[in-house]
Amino acid sequence: MDFSQSPLLVIWEVTKACDLSCNCCRDSVRTDPDPLELTTAEGFDLLNQVKEFGNPLLVLSGGDPLKRPDLFDLARYSVSTGLRTNITPSPTPLLTAEAVSRFQQCGISRMAMSLDGPDAPTQDRLRGVEGTYERALFALRQAREISLETQVHTTVTRGNLGTLGHIAEQVAEVQAKMWSLFFPVRAGCAADQDDLTAQEYEKVFAFLFEISKVAPFEVKTTEALHYRRYIAQRLIAEHGGRGGANGRMLWRTSAVSDGSGFLFISNTGDIYPSGFLPVSGGNVRSDSLVDVYQNSALFRSLRDPDARHGNCAVCEFHKICGGSRARAYALTGDYLESDPRCSYQPGPGTLAGAHGR
Repeated sequence: MDFSQSPLLVIWEVTKACDLSCNCCRDSVRTDPDPLELTTAEGFDLLNQVKEFGNPLLVLSGGDPLKRPDLFDLARYSVSTGLRTNITPSPTPLLTAEAVSRFQQCGISRMAMSLDGPDAPTQDRLRGVEGTYERALFALRQAREISLETQVHTTVTRGNLGTLGHIAEQVAEVQAKMWSLFFPVRAGCAADQDDLTAQEYEKVFAFLFEISKVAPFEVKTTEALHYRRYIAQRLIAEHGGRGGANGRMLWRTSAVSDGSGFLFISNTGDIYPSGFLPVSGGNVRSDSLVDVYQNSALFRSLRDPDARHGNCAVCEFHKICGGSRARAYALTGDYLESDPRCSYQPGPGTLAGAHGR
């Protein structure tokens, strides 16, 4: 795909309302919908605009999408346009067996569910409400029973680093298609003490690389783009640049990052490069979604690897990685700066050497 013209993935935050109180959340907690959220009619128009890109993957996200009364109308409409539509509900009592079945009946392709620990205390402590662990497993198993595809989201923090192997076993047990690991950007409710160091990132990458060789599911990361750099280094060292599932995932996600192949629309219609990079390029109530993505200065700069600063500008892996623009913005105030949580130093003979840096 040409990411200057169309995103691979579009996330629509249909509501901010949620009954959880997650300490990793990028937003402040609210249990009721914002009165300024897009209406049903505006939601239909947004979905039509997304379809103008062609066939990106559309994810109905939140908050908790189930807090929105017209959720199933929106889901059916999205599917009717021809968009492959996924959903990310929260593990609350709203996520009943009937709700999971209705996802499938609406034509939703995959349900993503958060699982952040191997037991209830770990998960519930992170999500701020008791019962989320059991509810998440219940929903995942219910989806497995009716053959609705699932993927598992895990927020990686210092508190669950030692349990990732156990979580991987649970991902396999529920027969999820993908394990997607989120590396929090320090914003909103995300606690500083949970932020991993650059060296801890590398240790997690090593674990994920080995798991990917044998797991019955795919593994990807969010806001840890330098995992692609790690994969490339390992593949070069071990296989001359090729290598099974790791190689396939590397090239499938290559160049996808905030604003490049990735697009986020807030509950009130603001157009962002991602949910973790709070710099808006416009609003769907007044601007064309396609035009903002393709032509705004914000999105164009994010897709230009030569516009980046520091190591991310000269690293030989900058076209497949490029670093987290959201983390650079959160920690430095400049979304074009180097990713502060990448320890890799470009050496002689790389782009850095060629530029005399």
